[in-house]
Amino acid sequence: MKGRTVVQLVLVCLALVMGGCVSTGKYEIKEREANDLNKSLQELQQKYADLARENAELKGQVQMLNADLTRVGGERDRLAESGKLLEETLKSTADTKNRNIAELSQKINDLEKDNAKLKEQLAGLRKAKEEEVQKTSKTYEEMLEKMKSEISKGQVTISELKGKLTVNMLNAILFDSGKAEVKPEGLEVLQKVVDILKNVTDKAIRIEGHTDNVTISGELTRKYPTNWELSAARAINVARYLQRQGIDPALLSAVAYGEFKPVASNETDEGKAKNRRIEIILVPKD
Repeated sequence: MKGRTVVQLVLVCLALVMGGCVSTGKYEIKEREANDLNKSLQELQQKYADLARENAELKGQVQMLNADLTRVGGERDRLAESGKLLEETLKSTADTKNRNIAELSQKINDLEKDNAKLKEQLAGLRKAKEEEVQKTSKTYEEMLEKMKSEISKGQVTISELKGKLTVNMLNAILFDSGKAEVKPEGLEVLQKVVDILKNVTDKAIRIEGHTDNVTISGELTRKYPTNWELSAARAINVARYLQRQGIDPALLSAVAYGEFKPVASNETDEGKAKNRRIEIILVPKD
């Protein structure tokens, strides 16, 4: 019995020892599994965190891209609108320029027509002027021939300049001193002028009276207070004589200059004599 009990005790102890060894092995295995799981969990958590961060970055990039896309779309729309406006502006500008070109072309055509007409008028005027100059020159030549005696004596000078013919007659050949009535010898000289002027119908005939600078004095001042009155009376009397001889009075005019348009110095008797004169001038009609 005693031996059996000892054996039993031994068996019980062995069982306890064996049982303890088995439990310890299982614990270590479980502990390793737990550590592995914990490590896997940490790795997954880290991976999740990385993925979440990457996701956030990708979302940010997506937002930026969407914003850029929206901006680009807006710019595209603005460019399209600007292009449309530019096209309309260019078209409007082109239309305006085309209209301006058409208007200018029309104006140029009108100006060319006007210029052609003006050239014709100018040619006609030049021709008329040439004819007028020829007529004046012919009258000038006739005057020279008709009055060569008076010209040779220095009593008459005849000049022609730019179509204006001037017959300058000293007062001494026409008037007595202090008188305005044409004397008989003067009438003979004037008649030679009349014979030529009768054929002149396209010119105005201006008779100018001139004096020296000697002041009128004595009883003569009652009739001619100044040289103006004396020169006016002489010019008018010559005009009246031309009228009586058949010159159209509508062509005649009388002008008085007194001593204010001298042709020579009044310091000498010779100069004064030249200044005392009647000028018969043929000028274009007004």
